[in-house]
Amino acid sequence: MTSPLDPHSKTYSHINGTVEELLDRLAVAELCKGWPVYRDASEWKNYRSLFTKDATVWTTWSGPRHVDDFISISKAGKDQGVFIMHRECGTLAELSSQHGRAVGKMKATITHRFTVSAADGKADGTAGAQFDVDCDCRFIFFCEKNSTTGEWKARYVKLFYEKDKVVPVDGCTAPRFSKEELDRYPDGYRYLGAAQARLGYEIDLRLPTARDLELWDRMYGEIENWLDGKDVQLFWEGE
Repeated sequence: MTSPLDPHSKTYSHINGTVEELLDRLAVAELCKGWPVYRDASEWKNYRSLFTKDATVWTTWSGPRHVDDFISISKAGKDQGVFIMHRECGTLAELSSQHGRAVGKMKATITHRFTVSAADGKADGTAGAQFDVDCDCRFIFFCEKNSTTGEWKARYVKLFYEKDKVVPVDGCTAPRFSKEELDRYPDGYRYLGAAQARLGYEIDLRLPTARDLELWDRMYGEIENWLDGKDVQLFWEGE
């Protein structure tokens, strides 16, 4: 579960306000919703239009990637049968008009479809069974406004991972994950990480989760730095 303590030290424009503030927040929320709508449908030109030229995105299976690189490896994965979908569950934005910055917070469920391999399912007879891993999370879009065009774009996208679970497609056949296998991954995307690792992905282990209050608080600190017009430090690998 998350901590009962408020992770923000201050508030920003997030409800009501002027018409201009409302329109800016709606533009940012609309931008965030482009991730599930466009990426899931392989609408790559529309998806790319959400981001700045030098944007970086993070996922469990990709780690930090320039958005163009992320699109390339996403295409390659889809070509090999990787099936990842997203359900948007609500989106709001926090705005700092004086700095031309905003943060979009999109609640979503990542749902990744897997098939138990012959090797993994041999012992318990689950080979060939299909299952989903559903991971509840929040996409955090660090957005900036172009002072010339007035357009909002995402510079960084990094997620909070909150909880995940295995969902058998047939309602009864679930894969087996050993405790040793699951313990390699943070609680929050443990099953997702284990299942994706079976496909050969190197899983990023330094993503904020509800159980890791250090990274949770750090992420919120960077959200406030961004909204205050400061530089942010989102690359935590190797620390």
